[in-house]
Amino acid sequence: GRQVRLEQAVAQAARLAARGESDARVGEIVSAVAGGTVDAVLTEGDLVCLSASAPARLPLPVPDLRARSCALSGGR
Repeated sequence: GRQVRLEQAVAQAARLAARGESDARVGEIVSAVAGGTVDAVLTEGDLVCLSASAPARLPLPVPDLRARSCALSGGR
């Protein structure tokens, strides 16, 4: 459920960031798809890597969900 949506959102957001989309647009994708927030966007060599988190929304004290994805810089 939510973890899969977060992973899909982060993968899409990483591709957009690698193509040069604005930080605001990248954040909108993660928020709209998974209800999460972008924690970091880093350039690692030829890769743009994005980390994000989202609340688990369970009635238990569990940590936030987290996901990370990388895409080749320049959208290649």
